[in-house]
Amino acid sequence: MSTVIWVAVIVVAVVAIIAVGYAVLQQRRRHRLRDRFGPEYERALRERDTRHEAEQELIAREQRVNSLDIRPLDSGTRDAYAKKWMEVQERFVDAPGFAVTEADHLVTSVMAERGYPTDDFEQRLSDLSVAHGRTLGHYRQAHEISSRAAHKEASTEELRQAMVHYRVLFEELLAAPEGAVNGGPSARHTGPRAGETTNDDGRTGRHDPRGR
Repeated sequence: MSTVIWVAVIVVAVVAIIAVGYAVLQQRRRHRLRDRFGPEYERALRERDTRHEAEQELIAREQRVNSLDIRPLDSGTRDAYAKKWMEVQERFVDAPGFAVTEADHLVTSVMAERGYPTDDFEQRLSDLSVAHGRTLGHYRQAHEISSRAAHKEASTEELRQAMVHYRVLFEELLAAPEGAVNGGPSARHTGPRAGETTNDDGRTGRHDPRGR
């Protein structure tokens, strides 16, 4: 076999090895992003023209959040917020619409306390998706109901559901697993509480927001 042929064989082999290596790296990145973002990975796929664009968007979110000073709450602050949440839940009985609005403000306040920028709702969703992608569907639904409640367009049952949805993210933000600091993946939400049901998009069934 001539030298030229040997060189051609070697070049083809090297190219094949590089191609396989690239494919493996792509697959590993895909698995990592799926594991980290959960349902938000699929949402990104639906919102972008190609898988590559969606994955680049998710990587950009990671880079942004890693540049923020995301921090856990100290025990005293956690206790204070937990007490405020209980007070909001108690007010739900007499003023459900007002309680849902307060719950929205309280969740936003915890985000700010943790170090998340809170000026823009869409940016909040983007930033939260990095460490809280598996519970972000709850926040979206709660915010949507809260927006309708401001125009008196939400039923009492929907307001009850909003409280449940807000609580899912609120408790996760309060818990602040060590891995969630500076953009690390948070502990996964293990499922709804007793009396709640949930499907893949984060919807929950009926549940008393006061935990009774």
